[in-house]
Amino acid sequence: MVGISRRTLLSATLATPMIARTARAQGAVLRIGAPLPLTGGLAPEGLKQKHGYEIWADTVNKQGGIKVGNGMAKVELIYADYESNTARAVQATERMISQDKVSAVLGAYGSGAVKASSSVTERYKVPMLAPNASAKEVYDQGYKFLFGTEASNDALTVPLAKFMQAHLPSLKTMVILSRNDLFPLALGRNMEAAAKQAGIDVASFQSYAVGAMDHASALTEMAAAKPQWVFVTGYTNDLILVRRQMAELKFSAPIITMLTGPSYKEFSDALGPLAEGITAVSWWEASVPYHGIPPFPTAREYNDAYIARYGTAPDYGEASSTACCIALQAAAEKAGSLDPLALRDALASLDVMSFYGRLKFGPSGQIVVQALPLFQLQGGKRVILAPEDIRQGELKILS
Repeated sequence: MVGISRRTLLSATLATPMIARTARAQGAVLRIGAPLPLTGGLAPEGLKQKHGYEIWADTVNKQGGIKVGNGMAKVELIYADYESNTARAVQATERMISQDKVSAVLGAYGSGAVKASSSVTERYKVPMLAPNASAKEVYDQGYKFLFGTEASNDALTVPLAKFMQAHLPSLKTMVILSRNDLFPLALGRNMEAAAKQAGIDVASFQSYAVGAMDHASALTEMAAAKPQWVFVTGYTNDLILVRRQMAELKFSAPIITMLTGPSYKEFSDALGPLAEGITAVSWWEASVPYHGIPPFPTAREYNDAYIARYGTAPDYGEASSTACCIALQAAAEKAGSLDPLALRDALASLDVMSFYGRLKFGPSGQIVVQALPLFQLQGGKRVILAPEDIRQGELKILS
């Protein structure tokens, strides 16, 4: 159908033949690979990425495509379900490059899968744009073809520790529980360092295995420290389970922070009243005041378009995914080419404003530091507490 991109769902259990990268789709179609965890434990997050990609692709295709040189190029997204398995994400990435001849890859979900699969895009010299990978361990590899639209964990944890200390002057002790996976564990370690820098004692640091279903032992030990701040990292299903088990154990604290689940409506829907008062940090909110390039010049326009299409408001997961696509679009227009090397060079020198914020990548490929919104779930809604220019309310202490 004219104006609508064709999408192909591939098997994630793929062979990975090595072939030369001389034959490339040129001219009328920008082919983009998108390995996603559409099934398995990360399926909720994978669906968000997919929605972020397709709202952009369909919008630009309906407008005639992307301007490349003297012509227009349509967008074709090629999906693969890697079933929340990192090894299959790597396989899918290689298949998309070597057999499907994509000119760019949109990264898998999470820092671990991105780090593993970025070795493939680096070897083939094809740019990868990662929407949901913030751990510095992803970007310290010296790669030249990897770009990410989430600010580093340090940009989150240091301001967070200072904010909590300023709003709870008695804050002296905290505990940390982290999923033993690259991004959540790195985030926990970053929080530990930021807390110690701020003079907050980390009385207990616990980690849990991927897929763990019982956190009672760790939570009981953490509760014994009588912390004023509980900080938990993991993905949506992990955090829902942890919060429920905290309630069963009657374990609470004046401040409970969880990352990254509270950004998602699914978290609040699943927990109901137990979600009330949970704090978190987001990489984007619909109230940010940015104004930038099409097809969604402002956060509000993006938010409204997303609601009209999917019936629910987007969070940072979808927004960052769309931002990756807009960065690639701007790079193709700047380069006047769909060649992977030309796209990579254009991405490296890109500096444009978008609904998501400034799209400019540092020497490591990670986006330049942005002010990250801190929010608290109040009355079933995300109420922004900081930064000051978009603040909507005040921190409510839980107990």
